[in-house]
Amino acid sequence: MRCGLTCCAVQHALEDDGALLLPKGNADDADVQRRYGKEFLDSGLASFTAVTRDAQAISSEASDYSKTVFETGADALQKLISAKSIEKAVEIQTAYAKQAYEGFVAEVARISELYADMAKDAYKPFEAAVAKAK
Repeated sequence: MRCGLTCCAVQHALEDDGALLLPKGNADDADVQRRYGKEFLDSGLASFTAVTRDAQAISSEASDYSKTVFETGADALQKLISAKSIEKAVEIQTAYAKQAYEGFVAEVARISELYADMAKDAYKPFEAAVAKAK
């Protein structure tokens, strides 16, 4: 009796010696299955490579942004310390807040683009297999 779970389906598909039972048919069927299996494996590896590359790009972008934010914050603090009046300090703080906000919005847009590109790159190797399945 089969339970329908994946692990049980795999267990039931194995012979006593551990060899995978292929559906009965001619040798061409087995070749087709091997070819599709290899194609799927190659697509998976290409997808993993693309995701890894894009994740590194995202990490690098986030690191660069963090460095920039720290430097601009340190510059703003130095300017605030050297301010001679309250009006000048408010002006410096306002300029820094505006710059920080605009920089954040630009960075969010950039990171969003990188994540969208990562999703496209991860799916691209499977497009051919999906097209064949239709």
